[in-house]
Amino acid sequence: MSNKTIKLCSFVFLLPLFCFTQTLTGTVVDKTTQKPIETVAIYFDNTTLGTTTDSNGEFSITYTDAVQSTLVISYLGYEKIFISDYRLKTNMKIELIEADNALDEVHIEYDDGLTRRQKLRLFKKEFLGVSKYGKSCKILNEEDLVLKYDKKNKALYANSKVALKIENRALNYEITYDLIDFEINFKYANLNTVEFTVKSVFYYGTSFYRNLEDSDKPKTIKNRERVYNGSIQHFMRSLYNENLRDEDYFIFFDGFVVKEWSYFNVDAIVDSNLKKVTLKDKVSILYDKDFQSELQVDIDEFYVDIYGNYSPIEGIYFSGSMGIQRVGDTLPLDYGISK
Repeated sequence: MSNKTIKLCSFVFLLPLFCFTQTLTGTVVDKTTQKPIETVAIYFDNTTLGTTTDSNGEFSITYTDAVQSTLVISYLGYEKIFISDYRLKTNMKIELIEADNALDEVHIEYDDGLTRRQKLRLFKKEFLGVSKYGKSCKILNEEDLVLKYDKKNKALYANSKVALKIENRALNYEITYDLIDFEINFKYANLNTVEFTVKSVFYYGTSFYRNLEDSDKPKTIKNRERVYNGSIQHFMRSLYNENLRDEDYFIFFDGFVVKEWSYFNVDAIVDSNLKKVTLKDKVSILYDKDFQSELQVDIDEFYVDIYGNYSPIEGIYFSGSMGIQRVGDTLPLDYGISK
């Protein structure tokens, strides 16, 4: 996600009326000892759907045909496993391999011209966001973050040995975010005055959302709807349904309103719930007559489904209103989907 990004109408978008439920079962063991592993996290990336293994290493997780996310198997001290073809599986045996824990410790003590507090402030601003939702977030284990500033390239890097635990109090989610990569590139950086101008931000990882106690409160529901309105997720769902105007999106090119389907081409794919999308040229997107974004696609085509999942992410760049959305402004992919 970035300023060029890259990772949601005044009502909840409920989809669809017909979701077929499936249950996936399996056992997780240590590859070397073949002994079962308890409390392994099993979840669908960027959703609220997850579970853990029991004392026998066994798990059972139910999902619907709405779920398109990768299945993630994660346990501290072991290499993470990603499974995308789980629909072809029944009872799975998953073997975890112990991870090489030789994380570059020199990054922790490296004298790079900034204090840890300064680096942490920059990281949280660009990772969590500066909206009221981003500012409501708290990283519960920020001591696990490894932060390094590269003076020569004017870039900040971050990683973590363990998944970050983030509380978003405005949206009442606890987010488990396994940060794989994070990088801020600066156009201007003055270490003496601690002044920075951001050029681009990129981060990615896997995430699991858990509803907190007050998630059913009217205020929380309203906040989540506000975050969804005009978001990338909302835009992608509207693009799939080819109802951009109905959802209050207007497309501009060179400063003028244009017919959206003269620039976007959306084609259904036979025997698939995906649609192929191509974009003729870089366009501006106006939502609700107030929120403006730009979209540039540097790949020939991308694919989107009715739930707002799209791929590949790399090569699709949002700026403006959609481009500044960060972890604090995001909802799980299964948001608004009837179970």
